[in-house]
Amino acid sequence: MSATPPPVPPQVPAPHDVAPPGPTADAGYRDVPAAEGGNAGRGWWDANAVEYLDEHGAFLGAADFCWCPEGLRERDARLLGDVAGLRVLEVGAGAAQCSRWLATQGAHVVATDVSRGMLAAGTALDRATGVRVPAVQADARRLPFADDVFDVAFTSFGAIPFVPDADAIHREVARVLRPGGTWTFSVTHPTRWAFPDDPSEHGLTANRSYFDRRPYVETDHAGRVVYAEYHRTLGDHVREVVAAGLELLDVVEPEWPTDNTEVWGGWGPVRGAYLPGTAIFRTRLPG
Repeated sequence: MSATPPPVPPQVPAPHDVAPPGPTADAGYRDVPAAEGGNAGRGWWDANAVEYLDEHGAFLGAADFCWCPEGLRERDARLLGDVAGLRVLEVGAGAAQCSRWLATQGAHVVATDVSRGMLAAGTALDRATGVRVPAVQADARRLPFADDVFDVAFTSFGAIPFVPDADAIHREVARVLRPGGTWTFSVTHPTRWAFPDDPSEHGLTANRSYFDRRPYVETDHAGRVVYAEYHRTLGDHVREVVAAGLELLDVVEPEWPTDNTEVWGGWGPVRGAYLPGTAIFRTRLPG
């Protein structure tokens, strides 16, 4: 157990400067150059941070830890265990709502995100809540931390879906974890890829192969990729974490609570009664 917080590097810009995304002109499932798709997320989240938080901020809370649209909260699930006194890293933190809650539980937490817009929103939430979380702008595939620094790392729907090389994220997290440290991440449940992104009955009928790994891509009028989201099967996720030297401890598939009426993209009570929407992988670095 670590009694002191990890060193926080100075704010550094993410490695790829990108222009703000233009209006979406086309969308679909197709292959795009890895660098172009993998770097689109920064510009998209910069441009949409305020709108995203206006729509989902009340559900997420300003200093609360929500794992998924099903509404599973860390205060109930305890997937990270007792974090008091531990060094904790949040990857793809957005506005750092989860990190802020962990700080109230006694964790020494650092939040990272590739989007300056999201981190700016986090600074505003720091002021509003009175809970300040150290935050660093960084690509999850190139974390600016020394080896063996953190006891716990996690992400709630951050980073992994938005890059073609999520294996690089797992390797980086494994590098900065101390032996015995844990890495827990929630992602869209892989089975959802086969179904339309529709929360109504229409979304209950599969219309695409589960094994089609072409990303969902949005482009602007110039043909530039402005958004990309990548699919991995259940087996893909397992192979990637094992290849990074991590042990798989558990896969949690939250059920949709009957009292949750939230509709969030393709998530909602109609589909949630029949199909899993989220998968949470709990892993550990041996040692």
